[in-house]
Amino acid sequence: MYFTELDLNDSILDALDAMRFEQCTPIQEKSIPPLLKGCDLIGVAQTGTGKTAAYLLPILNKLSDGNYPEDAVNCIIMAPTRELAQQIDQAMQGFSYFMSVSSVAVYGGNDGILFTQQKRGLTKGADVVIATPGRLISHIQMGYVDLSRVSFFILDEADRMLDMGFYDDIMQIVKLLPKERQTIMFSATMPEKIQQLAHQILSNPVEVKIAVSRPAEKIKQGVYYCYEKQKLALVRSLFRNREAKRVLLFASKKVKVKEVARSLRQMGMNVGEMHSDLEQAQREEVMLAFKNGHINILVATDIVSRGIDIDDIQIVINFDVPHDYEDYVHRIGRTARAGADGEALTFVSPDDIRYFRQIENFLRYKVEPLNVPEELGGNAEMKETQSHHRTINQGKNVRKHKQSAHRFKKTPSKDKPAGAKSEKGKTKKQHKPKDQQSLS
Repeated sequence: MYFTELDLNDSILDALDAMRFEQCTPIQEKSIPPLLKGCDLIGVAQTGTGKTAAYLLPILNKLSDGNYPEDAVNCIIMAPTRELAQQIDQAMQGFSYFMSVSSVAVYGGNDGILFTQQKRGLTKGADVVIATPGRLISHIQMGYVDLSRVSFFILDEADRMLDMGFYDDIMQIVKLLPKERQTIMFSATMPEKIQQLAHQILSNPVEVKIAVSRPAEKIKQGVYYCYEKQKLALVRSLFRNREAKRVLLFASKKVKVKEVARSLRQMGMNVGEMHSDLEQAQREEVMLAFKNGHINILVATDIVSRGIDIDDIQIVINFDVPHDYEDYVHRIGRTARAGADGEALTFVSPDDIRYFRQIENFLRYKVEPLNVPEELGGNAEMKETQSHHRTINQGKNVRKHKQSAHRFKKTPSKDKPAGAKSEKGKTKKQHKPKDQQSLS
């Protein structure tokens, strides 16, 4: 579908034409019409599908048509990180180029001038406020922010905001909004906690879901089948033999993130770490250092698996297998961007084999297995472990079979007299009826 086929005003279409945007992406095609009608909406689509335009265009279209107060905040867009808030603000500037719609980006930083600019926009009533939850709460606590006339409330990367612990902040902001508003929520995944949040803040929402696409063909994927205790040594081995530059390593738990980061620092590597123990300001500082090239290796939990706007990440390493193929796609999708090549390596322990098989089923092909170096024990230990697991499972099956056979073993027929012989010539005992046993 072309944007000209949608019910967008000339100012929006002129901006799209200047930016050379002609055709809608699937998420835009399905989201823009119901949003123009004023419906609440929950959209599920991965990063890079055009979600920002999917909600910005209809909201800007409405704001430019007028009938909204000039001295009030009319739209709040929540984003989990400063980087994403900045991206949304940049898109906002482009789409609203031919309109008299004002906006301000509100996010953390140590610059007092920036804070003052944010305060001015919030007090004078910028049409659109693009904010991280923590920073907006800071301004609200100062007592000069009025959200009572907000007409549009948008959560972008909602699942990521919940992962980062912003639920209470979001609900505190929601309580300050009028009940009569249009609420829009976009998320890359739809876990139970997102469904609960949607139920709390949306009213009869339209649901739009775009299937997860497979990873870019330029990503060279490889898998190391290894034992859990080999993983840390394997990471160290990898960076002894290659240049450690623009590397993103994902681990399932913050304890592992800290352990891997510490081990790599001992090798003299320039490493940063990202996990839930860090304050928002610390996360932003680490991310900025990684983006600027001051950090070569970023070790992180899934807190950064989506929304990173860095085009030159060369290698993504899955220290642990994600238990959902969507998370796998989001992780490795951080590389091979903007037409570049990229590499994705995954460490698979015996306990994670079944999860990786599910990922391969989604990919519809087997990922190339790579050899663990011989000095680390090679793949032999992995094979022994797999064999051990198969032996255990076989033993379980034998026991189940025996238990099942015992359960269905025939009992003597009541018609046979006591002392009757079986086919093998053994005498079977005649059991007393239960009522007789109770009286004896």
